Amino acid sequence: MTIKSRLIATAASVLVLGGMLGLAPVVASADEASAVEAGKKLAFNRKKGNCLACHQIAGGSLPGNIGPPLVAMKSRFPDKAKLRAQIYDARKANPNTIMPPFGPHAILSDDEIDKVVEFISTL
Repeated sequence: MTIKSRLIATAASVLVLGGMLGLAPVVASADEASAVEAGKKLAFNRKKGNCLACHQIAGGSLPGNIGPPLVAMKSRFPDKAKLRAQIYDARKANPNTIMPPFGPHAILSDDEIDKVVEFISTL
């Protein structure tokens, strides 16, 4: 194999590999977008998350005003684990809260809580 053909083969391999690596973030973004949309449906569902009963959320109708508006969530909860802990059982951070303990009372499953976290973290 000549030097020229090796260079062409190497360049082709790099392009193919680069093309495959370029698809990985697109797939992750599609998965994230799907989780965010599923989380939004759960948060707005009056029989499941029902976040709108207490919180004002952009895009929601008939919001409550018992809890704080869910805005600037990335700055309020830069660590998604803390946001998840808050949604899972807010009593840990504030024993006097009126927010339902979604995890311990099995209002939402762990998977559903993860999806709600993905949505709320985008607000």
